[in-house]
Amino acid sequence: MAHLSNPEFQALRIAVLTVSDTRNLASDGSGQTLIEALEGAGHALAERALVPDDIWQIRARLCAWVADPLVQVVLITGGTGFTARDNTPQAVAPLLDKMVDGFGELFRQISLSEIGTSTVQSRALAGISNGTLVCCLPGSPGACRTAWNGILREQLDCRTRPCNFVPHLKRLPEQATALCGSRA
Repeated sequence: MAHLSNPEFQALRIAVLTVSDTRNLASDGSGQTLIEALEGAGHALAERALVPDDIWQIRARLCAWVADPLVQVVLITGGTGFTARDNTPQAVAPLLDKMVDGFGELFRQISLSEIGTSTVQSRALAGISNGTLVCCLPGSPGACRTAWNGILREQLDCRTRPCNFVPHLKRLPEQATALCGSRA
């Protein structure tokens, strides 16, 4: 599987969506945490948005980004718990072409040492839709840091061996000949 990695870093275009009924962009610590992490790793923020915990508004924003040829990854924070207004997983799952089944399990395993058995209340999930990796994370800055440092930083870096997600993502026009790894 070494063919799925490359020694040259490839910056990805990543959109960040916060799902919240109570936050605004100024008070969105989780979204800001993800933006600082992705930019710190050398990636580019494609766009940032905040929508209420509403299935149709989540889907509308996600569909626009999945259809956008310039968005390769969407990171969604919030709405993954068990309250009546936590709707992110059921909004996102039907839009995914393929599930990344191990994402939620790995996130909960990593979180166990940080928050104990409360990790079972996370419905974190990920999948690929139209060549766009979509990751749904809990709505706390700590959970976003955990996901970034424990999973996303390496899986969004084409140098990670033996494999990473970069070869499976849509190519940007300027990447048509210079994408990390190979993609048929």
